[in-house]
Amino acid sequence: MDVAVSVLDLDFGAARRVEPGAPWPVDLAHLRRYTLGDKQLEFEVLGLFAGELPKTVAALRHAANDREWHMAAHTLKGSARAVGAWRLARAAQIAEHHPLTGDPDACAKALASVEAAVEEAEGYIRQITRTM
Repeated sequence: MDVAVSVLDLDFGAARRVEPGAPWPVDLAHLRRYTLGDKQLEFEVLGLFAGELPKTVAALRHAANDREWHMAAHTLKGSARAVGAWRLARAAQIAEHHPLTGDPDACAKALASVEAAVEEAEGYIRQITRTM
């Protein structure tokens, strides 16, 4: 998927509402509602979110039991929903419902989906924050 962003796409006043399953990795209109349209705050929130992603994914990847797995997936789901990273939130939700001690193939597949969604979100965030 091409995540190229034009300057027009960054005009938060004209951003389209992006629903879960839509083409953008982060729903900027959703984020804008929580930052009251403050562009600087939006970019700061995205930066904080992106900065925590490696730690949260590492916690998921290195979970030693169901509780650790669930907590990492749940944390990731909540933070992704907060910024409007719907695909990542959905992947984390799926991981959350696959206990670590359950089907190992299902857990591996859920982790791979989370990692792919994280990579997509991180790339998109890097791209849009670079233009600031």
